[in-house]
Amino acid sequence: MPVETPSDHEPNGQDSTWFGFRRIEAGQKAALVQGVFSSVAGKYDLMNDLMSGGIHRLWKSAMLDWLNPRAGWNSLDVAGGTGDIAFRIAERQPSAHVTICDLTPAMLEVGRDRAIDKGILSGLDWVSGNAEDLPFGDMQFDSYTIAFGLRNVGRQQRALEEAYRTLRPGGRFLCLEFSHVALPALAKLYDVYSFKVLPWLGQQVAGDRDSYQYLVESIRKFPTQETLAGMMSKAGFRNVTYRNLTGGIAALHSGWRV
Repeated sequence: MPVETPSDHEPNGQDSTWFGFRRIEAGQKAALVQGVFSSVAGKYDLMNDLMSGGIHRLWKSAMLDWLNPRAGWNSLDVAGGTGDIAFRIAERQPSAHVTICDLTPAMLEVGRDRAIDKGILSGLDWVSGNAEDLPFGDMQFDSYTIAFGLRNVGRQQRALEEAYRTLRPGGRFLCLEFSHVALPALAKLYDVYSFKVLPWLGQQVAGDRDSYQYLVESIRKFPTQETLAGMMSKAGFRNVTYRNLTGGIAALHSGWRV
């Protein structure tokens, strides 16, 4: 695979970015992404199971194992509208409080409904907000999680800086994201599956091929593991490290506000 640089992912610094394989002004991306997720919100969780064969559940469990939430934590889950990560935190630490922040109100509506169905009636807040400009005070949270959301942010460096700002000293940042496959043979199979099967599934199940075509393309434009680790360090995080999952199809990135 070709060597990539940060400019491959943010074409002109942070003034422009990628929407799939299309270059756009960075400020335009939020509205476009909101359109995508408003379209797929009702089928989002079902599609996650179908697209990954359920493996995303194992990845999220690995994320929670590494996070190891503590009793009484005040946690922030960004781009987590349907509640998957927040519910896992609540199940492991019922005394923790989780704020779910998502750009798309339709995703938050799905999450609230799921919480009611699960009988989780307290300990969760649902807030509409942009990862680039979080509606929270400085040093407010013990942990910040974001799963499969950072690649949908127009100004990713700014989002990392916002994550750092809202964490307390000693707070933990943990990002789960589709990444860059480390095994060449797997990469070829993954490309075929991604570009042929996933948009077809999107059409058949969600009635929206274009949104899932965008999601596939957005994965290819996301920074490599090493590039993202460097961006986290630039934002101020320390003890930055990552773990590849399923050969690098996904990766977990960890950093701390010291």
